[in-house]
Amino acid sequence: MSRIGKVPVAVPAGVKVEVAAGNVITVTGPKGKLSRAFPESLTFKQENGTIIVTRPDDSQSNRALHGLSRTLLANMVTGVKDGFTKSMELQGVGYRVALVGKNLVFQVGYSHPVQVNPPEGISFAVESNTRLSVTGIDKQLVGQVAANIRSIRKPEPYKGKGIRYAGEVVRMKAGKAGKVGGKKK
Repeated sequence: MSRIGKVPVAVPAGVKVEVAAGNVITVTGPKGKLSRAFPESLTFKQENGTIIVTRPDDSQSNRALHGLSRTLLANMVTGVKDGFTKSMELQGVGYRVALVGKNLVFQVGYSHPVQVNPPEGISFAVESNTRLSVTGIDKQLVGQVAANIRSIRKPEPYKGKGIRYAGEVVRMKAGKAGKVGGKKK
């Protein structure tokens, strides 16, 4: 059995989980409401403040979906209770970000500013002109918006300039090797 799939999902106080027909699960909490359709081959049972995900057999597809579905459900519960945040930072001379209304405006070395509009359920916070955070209750959406922001100007490997996740390590390359040494013969 899946080691992840057999772990029960704890439902904290203040979070309500409803399983509807067709395995559509709706999770409601203090931060909002999330809903997702899960495969009908799996069964979800609520017992003593936990949800247990079980599969009918050990076929390859059911084994693959077992752990995935349990993790998606756990992320939904965590999202409506606490939310998810991705922190990002800009590195480079003159690189900066500003919050204009709900939108982000980036100056990252292009001839024009780049504007990013938040999708429904996502909010931006700018801590300084080189640090920002993406916040929301849907883990997949937070990660996708952060990846889209990073793709505006990925960190380049020679000087490290660009938009990166906080704490991300960019492997640096050596510059031209021909500059070191004396005359060529």
